[in-house]
Amino acid sequence: MEEGAVISKVVKVDSEEAWESSISQANNQGFPVFVHFTASWCVPSIAMNPCFEELATKYQHMMFLLVDVDELKGVASKMEVKAMPTFVLIKDGKVMDRIVGANPEEIKRRIDTFLQTHHQPNCD
Repeated sequence: MEEGAVISKVVKVDSEEAWESSISQANNQGFPVFVHFTASWCVPSIAMNPCFEELATKYQHMMFLLVDVDELKGVASKMEVKAMPTFVLIKDGKVMDRIVGANPEEIKRRIDTFLQTHHQPNCD
């Protein structure tokens, strides 16, 4: 079911190279990036994973990344993320929003709000 540039999937980032590659691809294509920094042992993080699949289906022009803070300590410290589940929205390489704690409803609200305020058609 790979058609064209379907970006609506959740990508598990498992190396710093994969992180850099995903972020630069999103920047080049103008996609906002939604990152869920998880700790593999943390129950709320695990519970968030199905929420991300659902969000990726709804918001197909965005990139969704999952990053395990235990595996990628470098990226986690660069993004100022500790073991607590953290959601980060990145656009054009900048952090636009951050939620500490995994609350799917709050995250959906933040995404909708972000889109209403930042996502105009390309009329620059």
